[in-house]
Amino acid sequence: MSKHLAILAGSGDLPQILAAHCPDALFVSFAGVPVTVPQGQAHFAASFEQIGALFEALKSAGITDLVFAGAMQRPALNPAKFDAQMLGLAPRLLAAMGQGDDALLREVAAVFEEQGFALKAAHAVVPALLMQSGEHIGPDPTAQEERDCAKGLEILAALSPLDVGQAVVLSGGQVLGIETLQGTDSMLAYVADTPPQLRRGKGVLIKAPKQGQDLRFDVPSIGADTIHAAARAGLAGVYIRAGSVNVLHRDAAEQALQETGLFLRAL
Repeated sequence: MSKHLAILAGSGDLPQILAAHCPDALFVSFAGVPVTVPQGQAHFAASFEQIGALFEALKSAGITDLVFAGAMQRPALNPAKFDAQMLGLAPRLLAAMGQGDDALLREVAAVFEEQGFALKAAHAVVPALLMQSGEHIGPDPTAQEERDCAKGLEILAALSPLDVGQAVVLSGGQVLGIETLQGTDSMLAYVADTPPQLRRGKGVLIKAPKQGQDLRFDVPSIGADTIHAAARAGLAGVYIRAGSVNVLHRDAAEQALQETGLFLRAL
């Protein structure tokens, strides 16, 4: 099956995880996006300005299914380099950019589907990326940490229509950080700098997709680095939405939980 699959690679570890699971898949990198191409993997070097060349390469390789993997910032486009396909698509893509990331991703999905490709979520290719409801690793949370989690989920739900972020940190009912464009690691770094007198207990990280988010794109992820960053921020644990947050390199993440004493719970 993987010989008909292409991995459209952004930055981070997820593209390599998928490539290791699907060695026959075509690995597509994009100019300006830092990514390591797995050794021995079929590879196509694409450009956002030359989208027609990408469509042609995918079809020539017999690709029917696509999976978007990893983080990808909005590219700096040079209209002088647009091929005919991109010239035709540019107005609708630029209009979507002005409506936020979710609107842009929906438009990108539509563009590829119009070319006859089926888009798959990363966890549809590697189901082990997800934790199921009730899975728990590490110490049990306190009653206050459970209340913080409930409030954090309410905050993320309220922010969903505004397309802000996918994570929040609470301590003793107070919000210590909300994820924005800079990402979870940056949020945890400034939470770590919060003066002790402003905190009411250790606190927890809550991570979940936005309501109505297309889980074929930009699925929130955690890994060992997230666990260590949460520990440096003085947190007690991490809550994630079951079935919709990727846990990268599960063994390393579990080792990080053991080393730090944090808990991880899927809700």
